Amino acid sequence: MTLLGQTLEELQQFCAKESFPKYTAQQLCQWIYSKKVDSFDAMTNISLKIRSRLKEIATVGRHAPIDSQSSVDGTKKYVFQASQVDAGAGQQYIEAVYIPADDRGTLCVSCQCGCRMGCRFCVTGQQGFHGNLTVADILNQILSIPETDKLTNIVFMGMGEPLDNYDAIRQTLEVLTATWGLAWSPWRSTVSTVGITPMLKRLLDETRCHVAVSLHNAFANERADIMPMQKAYPIEGTIALLKQYNWYGQRRISFEYTMFKGVNDDLNHAAELVKLTRGLRCRVNLIRYHASPYSSFQPSDQRTMETFRDYLERHGIIATIRASRGEDIMAACGLLAGQHSNTLDTPSIPS
Repeated sequence: MTLLGQTLEELQQFCAKESFPKYTAQQLCQWIYSKKVDSFDAMTNISLKIRSRLKEIATVGRHAPIDSQSSVDGTKKYVFQASQVDAGAGQQYIEAVYIPADDRGTLCVSCQCGCRMGCRFCVTGQQGFHGNLTVADILNQILSIPETDKLTNIVFMGMGEPLDNYDAIRQTLEVLTATWGLAWSPWRSTVSTVGITPMLKRLLDETRCHVAVSLHNAFANERADIMPMQKAYPIEGTIALLKQYNWYGQRRISFEYTMFKGVNDDLNHAAELVKLTRGLRCRVNLIRYHASPYSSFQPSDQRTMETFRDYLERHGIIATIRASRGEDIMAACGLLAGQHSNTLDTPSIPS
């Protein structure tokens, strides 16, 4: 049994089954989450007898990254082995990206090996789907990087669609925010989604994290051409759902809008975006597309992005042009491919 990712209640049930003292579950939470230890030997206030038994029947569930790369801008990309993904699926590696900025340290974490969404512009989406990550796999990215104690924010924007692995995401958020867990404010986490509305409703009802919707085009027919999930979950339905909630508290809603040259970057698209989001308090993050050999899309130029941003702001939308980080190490938005330099069988991406 892997203990990382277990809730206090689950650990209490586990300890009761083993006839451990009732307080052992709380001790395990403190060692695994608060003190971030990776072995039972380090849990010095738990008896030797219990630690010996734990070694027989369980693992902490922590494992170090197998590879890392550093960007010229300070961004770091870490590659992890996914612990419970079928090796026969052909893809077992996931990536997490650490982004330092002044007094902030943000970690972009993955939730799946590959992705089912099939967005045409995303390198991860070109891989196909190879399996969901466990709660332990997701939390391990947070706890096992050297900068774990510098983290101020977590964004679920790495490999995979978070709401396609909803139960693992919800439990990860519980561990991050519970007093027996990492005790973070819920507003230190942001979950990204293409807009899987049934799971988005659950996320809104069951958690208090921020939400980022991958929009990329406000015209439904054009969005469907680059994002197949538009056909199953139209963006209009996502917007209608979001409007049912009060966004004037601490929770924030934002839209991610990657800009493609000659595709979605003119003022007609900006006007449609204003129309689509009217009545919803939100922020739009404009993202420069990072060209890759797996896509024919090209990035919009800086002047075009600034004109688009200025239009949105004149019409009452807070809009920012997100600074690109880690492009030189394939760590920027849409470039995560689950590859590492220490293996000869690194999975290839189909053309």
